[in-house]
Amino acid sequence: MLSNEKIAHYLELFKDISFVDLQLVFSLAREKRLKAGEKYIDQGAVSQNLAYVKSGLVRTFLITDDGEERTVMLKWEDQFFASYDTILWNRPSRFIYEAYEDTILLESDYKSFMEVIDNQPKFSKAKTFFLQNMLAEALERVESFVLLSPEERYLQLIREKSNLAQRVPSKHLASLLGITPVSLSRIRSRIAHK
Repeated sequence: MLSNEKIAHYLELFKDISFVDLQLVFSLAREKRLKAGEKYIDQGAVSQNLAYVKSGLVRTFLITDDGEERTVMLKWEDQFFASYDTILWNRPSRFIYEAYEDTILLESDYKSFMEVIDNQPKFSKAKTFFLQNMLAEALERVESFVLLSPEERYLQLIREKSNLAQRVPSKHLASLLGITPVSLSRIRSRIAHK
């Protein structure tokens, strides 16, 4: 399911986990292919799946009462995501999770996945690592809106994923950054003239 390079990366990162252990975890996953524009989780759905983006891009957004789309999150290769509403609060998703381009996911039932992880002490380090990364990502996003200017947020996003500006239209990038498309255009113009 994963390339040999990715398997080697995870084995190096978590030295207590063997190849057989990784096979056990990935035996819980199934591959899901989505076409560009296909919804993975719809607003109001109850999804207990944990997904890993093997290739492609998933946009998480909601539609406001006035019909405007607000991009909340973008997930690209080697990132995990789930309907936090359902998994954390046992309520229907407030958001739409949609493939922005042809995407391949590895998905697993969250409860089954956690059952295996929780029953294998050697996975505790990996579980802690992933939970800390998810928390850090959420905190960094909040902090960026408090501490950084829109231009700094844009530059930070492009540093994280340099080809994102070519993969996602300006209106969705602007929404993710909390600015208007016009403001994003001005930011790009300023950067280009520096």
